[in-house]
Amino acid sequence: MTDHFVTSDLRAPGVQYITLDHPETRNALSDELLDQLLAALEAAGADDSIRVVVITSSHERIFSSGGNLKAFGDDRSVEEKFEGLGRFPRLYTLIGELGKPVVCAANGDVLAGAFGLALACDLVIAKKSARFGCPEINVGVFPFMISALIYRNIDRMKANELMMFGDLVTADEGAALGFVNRVVAPDDFDAETLAWASRIATKSPLLMRMGKRAINATRDRALGDALEVLRGELAAAFATADMKEGVAAFQEKRQPHWSLR
Repeated sequence: MTDHFVTSDLRAPGVQYITLDHPETRNALSDELLDQLLAALEAAGADDSIRVVVITSSHERIFSSGGNLKAFGDDRSVEEKFEGLGRFPRLYTLIGELGKPVVCAANGDVLAGAFGLALACDLVIAKKSARFGCPEINVGVFPFMISALIYRNIDRMKANELMMFGDLVTADEGAALGFVNRVVAPDDFDAETLAWASRIATKSPLLMRMGKRAINATRDRALGDALEVLRGELAAAFATADMKEGVAAFQEKRQPHWSLR
């Protein structure tokens, strides 16, 4: 029987929680956990009833300790390790292409490769006691893969400091650096996270999907190219029933009734 490393459950209408659930390894991002996380995200992406995904942890103090260090030091060939590392770019890319907002609910420390996971998400809500960082350099590893995400979310000099010193930052410091959206007191964290996700779930799933697709397609393009793509996306949005419904609901002072897709 395969161990479970990830669990999924619907916490509110349209709100799917995906929980890293292997506390005995501090949710280390092993091949098994990553495979189950990828499968859970793909299932959520394919389910039209799900409008927002929240990734969190069952561990009391650790969201995830990051990559599996035991695997880094084992006797597998470099070729085998290279193949296994393909799960990380697949995960980060899948989150960007999911078509639904993905929230990292950092209820504990977010370390190493898991820091990349948080930065790949669309929004980060953090328990005040949570810390973030890439301490790999302290054990003779460099955060190679997640450096691409760090540089897209954090100022260059501070990014270098995080990667070269390996120090952790608090949730409040993460908010000041701009990669944490909201810091919440521990006693309020679960309720606030669900309320936050539920609010997102009330938005048009169609326009949210179109918007996320547009962001994903243009974030690394030159301004002129990005604006041309975005003009096409906006024109396509004008043809949707949800844009018409949203405007009508606003004018009629009522709640909108969104299409399912």
